[in-house]
Amino acid sequence: MNRLFGSSGAKKQPPPNMTDCISNLDSRSESVDKKIARLEQELAKYRDQMKKMREGPSKNLLKQKAMRVLKQKKMYEQQRDNMTQQSFNLEQANYNIQSLKDTQITVSAMKTGMKEFKKEFKKININSIEDLQDQMEDLTEQSQEIQEIMGRSYGMPEIDDDELEAELNALGDEIALDDDTSYLDEASKAPNAPTSVPGADSVVNKDGVPVDEFGLPKIPAQ
Repeated sequence: MNRLFGSSGAKKQPPPNMTDCISNLDSRSESVDKKIARLEQELAKYRDQMKKMREGPSKNLLKQKAMRVLKQKKMYEQQRDNMTQQSFNLEQANYNIQSLKDTQITVSAMKTGMKEFKKEFKKININSIEDLQDQMEDLTEQSQEIQEIMGRSYGMPEIDDDELEAELNALGDEIALDDDTSYLDEASKAPNAPTSVPGADSVVNKDGVPVDEFGLPKIPAQ
């Protein structure tokens, strides 16, 4: 009985795989292409023979064979075109299916990422962050105040601003006096430096008076 009707526990055949169908169609199309190529060779041979033959029964018989081969070639070409179109349609359908699968994976990944984002966001307390920022700002201001306090000067006398301004003006006058170059005129009237070598025996000035190496009149020896 099981042999006639089959067993209820028999394994079901898996549904056809689209990729396998495309591969099968491409393989059959290639096989048909080979048959078409052989028929084209046969037709070329018949054409060459008919060109060399005269009109008559023999040529007509060869012509009939060529017509039969040409019909077969047309039939195979039609089959090849149908299989090529079917393969193309399956490829497009397979591409669309794969695109939908990729889209589902992307959407699933986005959902998972959103859940993780919400989960991690719940761990953050905005109020605590604002409090932390406020504390950091307060500590920064306190640190600046401490630096100002540490930079204070001690024991500085209290001086009136008017007195400081008057002293500053007087300092300007002193600087202007320093710019006076009249002292150079007095320096030009000083005695000339000795023209002779110090220690020379007979040295006289312009009046003919003997002088020593420093230009001073010599005292006569007793």
